[in-house]
Amino acid sequence: MGFFILILGLVLFIGAHVFVTMRAQREALIERIGEGAYKALFAIVATAGVVLIGWGYALYRETEWIAVWDPPSWTRHVTVLLMWPAIICVTAAYIPGNIKRTLKHPMIVGVKLWAAAHLISNGDLGSIILFGALLGWAVYDRISLKSRTDPGGPPIPIGGRRNDIIAIVVGTIFYLALGLVFHPLVIGVPAFGTPALGT
Repeated sequence: MGFFILILGLVLFIGAHVFVTMRAQREALIERIGEGAYKALFAIVATAGVVLIGWGYALYRETEWIAVWDPPSWTRHVTVLLMWPAIICVTAAYIPGNIKRTLKHPMIVGVKLWAAAHLISNGDLGSIILFGALLGWAVYDRISLKSRTDPGGPPIPIGGRRNDIIAIVVGTIFYLALGLVFHPLVIGVPAFGTPALGT
């Protein structure tokens, strides 16, 4: 059951984001139901996807674990190391500075790093499908951005080094929070090899 819920969540989440790249169909839907309704519908579908992915993955890990290969123990350290720049890249998408100017799409870079990092240290079928699917979507999304001809939304002003420093500091805080609290409590695996902070 958990495996099915995980797949359903991936279909909803990735499907909603792939639809965004289908610009003609997207514009037709916006004209039909209105921009506000479209944004609400997208948020509902994407959020439902995230919830189902989390729920399904947790159930799968508890009751349906399917081992494919056994990654060496050192791969966990590689994952932990790669997650730091991954979170900083995602943060830099919202606090744009020179990092965004250089990477162009730091959110996608962050997702790629996150997915690849977890593929390195997880050898079970559910993890391979989860992180492999999200890595594939991020690659597809980056390719689609190169071929878009519509202007999209208004450009977000890009700052400089000050924004980079803020993004690094905020990203590092999120990185530590995810590793010390979220990962051991929600995923059930201590990212830094220690129990959740405060437990």
